[in-house]
Amino acid sequence: MGVKSLNLEKIQDTTGNVYESIVILSKRARQIAAQEKMELDEKLKYFEGFEEEEEYTFNEEQERITKEYEARNHPTQRAVDELLEEKIYYRGPENEEEDKG
Repeated sequence: MGVKSLNLEKIQDTTGNVYESIVILSKRARQIAAQEKMELDEKLKYFEGFEEEEEYTFNEEQERITKEYEARNHPTQRAVDELLEEKIYYRGPENEEEDKG
């Protein structure tokens, strides 16, 4: 997958501050990556403890599952897409006063 250029003005428009937007993107990308890792580990955990006779069949299935995860867009790209589509909920210090009120 090639490198995509980003329109920083669009990213900045979501929060009004490009640096704040980047922090939100990085946190969301980490969330996505952690969630995917948990899902992948859970799926691969199924294959633990089987005998060597069945190992070839299970290796193919493990490889298929792993390739499925590798084919997905990078978590950072998905976070950028979510931010631009306004699918990310975020709250800054200025909004915390409203929540307490």
